Amino acid sequence: MQPSPSSTEQILNQVRQLYNHYPFPPQPIGTLPPPGWNWRWSWPQAYAFCTGVHPGNRPVRILDAGCGSGVGTEYIAHQNPKAEIWAFDLSRKALEIAEARCQASQAPPVQFRELNVYDIDQLPGEFDFINCVGMIHHLPDPKAGIQALASKLAPGGILHLFVYGELGRHEIRLMQKAIRLLVTGSEHQSLASLEQLQAGLKVGRSLFQILPDHNRIQQQERTRWATENVDDECFADMYLHPQEIDYTIETLFELIRASGLQFLRFSNPEFWQLQRVLGKDESLLAQASQLPEKERYRLIELLDPVVAHYELFLGKPPLPQQDWQSAEAILSAIAHLSPCLGLWPSRSIFNYAYEAISLSEAAFAFLQQVDGIRTVAQIQASLTPALSCEQLEQLLRWQVLLLQPPE
Repeated sequence: MQPSPSSTEQILNQVRQLYNHYPFPPQPIGTLPPPGWNWRWSWPQAYAFCTGVHPGNRPVRILDAGCGSGVGTEYIAHQNPKAEIWAFDLSRKALEIAEARCQASQAPPVQFRELNVYDIDQLPGEFDFINCVGMIHHLPDPKAGIQALASKLAPGGILHLFVYGELGRHEIRLMQKAIRLLVTGSEHQSLASLEQLQAGLKVGRSLFQILPDHNRIQQQERTRWATENVDDECFADMYLHPQEIDYTIETLFELIRASGLQFLRFSNPEFWQLQRVLGKDESLLAQASQLPEKERYRLIELLDPVVAHYELFLGKPPLPQQDWQSAEAILSAIAHLSPCLGLWPSRSIFNYAYEAISLSEAAFAFLQQVDGIRTVAQIQASLTPALSCEQLEQLLRWQVLLLQPPE
């Protein structure tokens, strides 16, 4: 059942109040570009991850939806310096921090707007890439929210989505309810006022001081969350939030169907491999492999119920899909270097997923010639010796080398 307009506005006001008082994320503002990278926020790398194809150098528009205090926005701006970038959030305080953050590190320009996702039609045009981390699960009507985002996604565009997982957040939900019960007298009553939020923070901190070491909630906090929850903003976001909807694979794919978008990939595909959980029993592995895709994912999360969030990509067709199995297609493609490499230029580097890669002399020589203009064949012709087909395929598997079909 959809919430009424008055209920929706009430919930949005409570969420706004939380983030105005506890702006999130609380990372300090720095004068240098953010260290490291998150490849999920790099348009060329994310697009190639989803489609197998480098998108080329065409102009793109990127939207950071529910940007909060701008930690992700800053990364997006620095990683996509030629893109037109927009960001919005419903918290004025968080937006002030986001703007200051981007200005301090001299990030490329970002257009910030104060609004909620239900009013997204106030933004002009469509976007090639929408980043939505940590917003949808805090909406009173998530399906309407993701439909609003889908309406602003350009054909051929991709949406990076992050939502909470129910199974891996079980202990968090128990603590949320305990805090509400102690503060309001009901586990189902949200912390609606600033006074209740402040009381909830005090109660929650006290509970973690007194719960015994063997307590399940205490164990989960200490092993998974305690480092980040040192900050009150993080603690409030996790345990005091007035609105939260957690997902399972089943409800996640219901949300995807409601969006009208195409499921592309999880950003951590290695976790969702049946081989990881059933590889020691060939018979069970073969049996599970016959299940439809969604049911295979459901089986994995049932057998390994640690998923605290899902991170995935959706797309709006038409989207290319290229696996580069043809040597002719590889040779005729324009070669691009991954924009998310660590320690480059060097023969010992990190790829987009921060995996250590050791390059042969020939592979290193090849990658040094990659300029986003010449084809693989043209680069090969300039090298002695040229790379073997096996070496080229390995660079593609590592996603160190990204290919763009010729126009």
